[in-house]
Amino acid sequence: MTSPKVDKGQEEPQATAADTTSGEGYQRALGARQIQMIAIGGAIGTGLFLGAGKAIAKAGPSLVLAYATAGVVIFFIMRALGELLMYRPVTGSFSEYAREFVGPFAGFVTGWTYWLFWVVTGITEVTAAAQYMTFWFDVPQWVSALIFTIILYGVNLISVKLFGELEFWFSMVKVTAIVGMILICAGILTLGFSDAGDSASVTHLWADGGFFPHGISGTLMTLQIVMFAFLAVELVGVTAGESKDPKSVLPKAINAVPWRIAIFYVGALVMILSVVPWTEFQPGISPFVAAFQKMGLGVGAGIVNFVVLTAALSSCNSGMYSTGRMLRDLALNGQGPKVFTRLTRSGTPLVGTTVSAALMLVGVWINYRWPGDAFTYVVSFATISGMWAWIMILVSQIRYRRLADRGVLPRSSFRAPGAPYTSVFALAFIGMVIVMMGIDEDARISLYCAPLWALILGVSYLVRKARNPGDKAFAGR
Repeated sequence: MTSPKVDKGQEEPQATAADTTSGEGYQRALGARQIQMIAIGGAIGTGLFLGAGKAIAKAGPSLVLAYATAGVVIFFIMRALGELLMYRPVTGSFSEYAREFVGPFAGFVTGWTYWLFWVVTGITEVTAAAQYMTFWFDVPQWVSALIFTIILYGVNLISVKLFGELEFWFSMVKVTAIVGMILICAGILTLGFSDAGDSASVTHLWADGGFFPHGISGTLMTLQIVMFAFLAVELVGVTAGESKDPKSVLPKAINAVPWRIAIFYVGALVMILSVVPWTEFQPGISPFVAAFQKMGLGVGAGIVNFVVLTAALSSCNSGMYSTGRMLRDLALNGQGPKVFTRLTRSGTPLVGTTVSAALMLVGVWINYRWPGDAFTYVVSFATISGMWAWIMILVSQIRYRRLADRGVLPRSSFRAPGAPYTSVFALAFIGMVIVMMGIDEDARISLYCAPLWALILGVSYLVRKARNPGDKAFAGR
């Protein structure tokens, strides 16, 4: 039942002293402060800042309920991940656990799919960042996308410590901005200042067509956008192999998920929709920027646009961090080219990060070819590929719990409450979201692409297995 791994002697020991590295060759340079902010930042990104505009138009005020419900499911997923992480904290955890508890093919699919997810998400975020730049400058989207991709690639080549520090400050900017916006909206509701002061009221949550202006179906159709907004919360699992004290830090970060969602998603949307009627928001425009413009706070709109730009670049930065490590995990387990195992002296997987950044340049072409539709195209595919990681986390946790309860494996010190029932519920919810994506004409394209990707992975796995008969990386289920 153990995960197949290459012999440690085959790794390239290019990292520094043993007391600063993990067993995988990475430097344990991420402290509690950075892990906490990476976890918070993962829950605040383009899905909220930009995607919420389209979701508001589809669901109206009931979007608040959609985020709250999905937030509960996300907490179940994160507690399932936490149980696995405390059993065995490793970088590339999703594919590692899928490999151990489901089988080598599941690990292969999960690793490569999560890598693809972050490549596509990187394209999504750099697309959003390029759109935000048009708020100030009349510059083609593809130019901004190219510049941002090159800069973030350079940042990721330096060290994981710098990555963690940048993510800390990126997340600090996002958190400060949302809290500030909530306080401003609260001031408008109670004191009545700004252009929106006379009309601001919590009655906007139900007075403008009702809480469900487009019915329950309208709310259900936003679940794809809502779930996309939460993608990346699982990033803390990827940092496990580079955390200074994963057994202490990771549970705290995971347990903070509920209040993050309550404040940054539910709280922020309740305030915005109370100050500005939902009917005044438009798809493709950040509801945060639009809210400040409706309030007559032009400077505030510029500040918020800077914040959402920061959020997009933060997520793209995280994408480059994740992709190199997922490719290295696959290579270490014999399920990817061995060239991806190489680390720089600073502990950075250079080759994997470079290949991933090069593929993210596809986003530049998408922005050049379809500047108006780029975000919609990539969001739907990012959602389906990202949710596969969640499915594998839940299935792996269910199987691990069964073995742990039988005494076959040691019990985790951070058991998921209510499991396996909560994990089964989360799987059912994800299944419903996939059905909704099939109904949604805009999101359906991702379901067309998924079988093609599965076919590519299946053929690649069989070819690799045939070339390496008897390799333990392909043994087992």
